[in-house]
Amino acid sequence: MSVEVSKRGRPGEGSLQDDRAMHYPNVFQLVAAVCREAGVSCVLVGGFAVNYYKVTRQTADVDFLIAKEDFEKIVPSLKGEGYKMDFAQDVFARLKGNRLYLMDLDFMFVDRKTLIEIIAHGRRISVAGQKLIVPCLNHLIALKLHSIKHNPRMRESKDLPDIINLARINEVNIKSSEFRALCLKYGTGQLYRKIIKGV
Repeated sequence: MSVEVSKRGRPGEGSLQDDRAMHYPNVFQLVAAVCREAGVSCVLVGGFAVNYYKVTRQTADVDFLIAKEDFEKIVPSLKGEGYKMDFAQDVFARLKGNRLYLMDLDFMFVDRKTLIEIIAHGRRISVAGQKLIVPCLNHLIALKLHSIKHNPRMRESKDLPDIINLARINEVNIKSSEFRALCLKYGTGQLYRKIIKGV
């Protein structure tokens, strides 16, 4: 599946940074290039991954899953292309671009074993001409359940509708023992009941 991405603006002219930015007309090409150069892997999550599974949702940023040590390898290159660190903690970092066409980047950190498993079961897709990986549907839902469980106040209003729509549109058997076990492992019984009611 190919996902089209529109540009949010045009680079300025007359600086070295602008000349470098011309090599990466969108953020997907930039991230793919710096990961390739550093020899690291990341997984596309967030709104663009949700869109791949036929759920329409607008998003103003691009979310990736990555090992923290790999993230540290690509940060210098991202900063060299116009990004700056906006927020960072043990499990998450946000970078903001200094130009309109540089969409904000959110990186969620996972251990390498988890990342390898997600990549192994992931889907290879094309976004803006770049080959990227999105999690399989169960892993995407598990990531959202985990996010709600550990930060319900901030995440439930955003991620729970995504889970409900993903399950409904992709005809997930939400009453199966497999799906219930997924919800209980990465979420809670209360979340599972809300999903059943919502779908």
